[in-house]
Amino acid sequence: MAVLVGWALLASGFTVLALVRLGRRREATAVPQVAPPVLLLRPADALRPGEARTLAVPCHWPAALDHVVLSPEPPPLPPGGRWLRSDPSVPNRKIGHLLHALSVLPHDGRVVCAVDADVAVDARLLAALVTPLLAGAPLVTAAPEPVPARGLGPRAARAVLVHTHQSFVALDALSIGPKAICGKAMALGAQAIAALPALCDRLGEDLDLAKWLHARGHRPVLAAAPARLPQEDGAPVTLALDRFTRWMQVLRAHRPGLFPAVPLLFAPSLPLVLGALAVPAPALVAAVVVLWGVRSGLAWRLGRRGWLAWPLGEAILAVAFARALLRRTVVWRGRSFRVRRHGRMEPLPA
Repeated sequence: MAVLVGWALLASGFTVLALVRLGRRREATAVPQVAPPVLLLRPADALRPGEARTLAVPCHWPAALDHVVLSPEPPPLPPGGRWLRSDPSVPNRKIGHLLHALSVLPHDGRVVCAVDADVAVDARLLAALVTPLLAGAPLVTAAPEPVPARGLGPRAARAVLVHTHQSFVALDALSIGPKAICGKAMALGAQAIAALPALCDRLGEDLDLAKWLHARGHRPVLAAAPARLPQEDGAPVTLALDRFTRWMQVLRAHRPGLFPAVPLLFAPSLPLVLGALAVPAPALVAAVVVLWGVRSGLAWRLGRRGWLAWPLGEAILAVAFARALLRRTVVWRGRSFRVRRHGRMEPLPA
């Protein structure tokens, strides 16, 4: 019983620390004084129908915008966008797409942004990415934020990424050492562009990029606006589970020392409730009540809409952690890889 009480208090302290650091966090301005020309790169592979629709949404920018979609076959294009054929042979095809584009497209004098196809790009997001880069940041990333939609799958994805400690806003506040970043929407400075060739065979290239920059004394910046991810009504929960299982595999490969923190600190609430039901000692019940109270406060602080879904988010994280423990391969956009040490990917036969 004492172990369970200690676990609950430790997890509560972790949440209180997140709340304190979020309270001290300063929001960067998201409006550049003069909008620079932007080269917007959109890597696209094996697009789902919803992603194809999101990719085709127009983006308005007050300066020159070169909106380039990178894929093997012509995809749906946004108004004013263009297609650049790209079919990289490296395991990490996203990095391969970006390297190909940067090798053939002029980017001197332009801000380079790389945004995944499932992100809804608008002027607010671009401004939030560009502004810190103009102020000298080596890399700017945006926290992913699934748009609310009907169904368990969309609710689960939003619960994890908005209302738990897995929110990249919370992770940014809690990070010690290399930043925990998500590469769905990035503005790339010269330092980040220089790191890309070393990431061609890595799973979780964003975490590797953060480590590469940290080792050289550079600190990424979190954008003031989120990367909004439109969701399909009724999307199956397996889509969210597969995504977060892959993220857990990335964490295990890149930061194995932090991997046990997922059940210990990120998703302890439901096991501790079961423990309190099995051993209903007053001290344990009180500790669990405190934990649920501070976790609810964090969920509300991170996003008021749907904040009561945070236990669902922790349940998804716990299941994804268990699945990642048992898996040594990863399926990414229809391709299978064996994950080696430090996140290196070894292609498997189709």
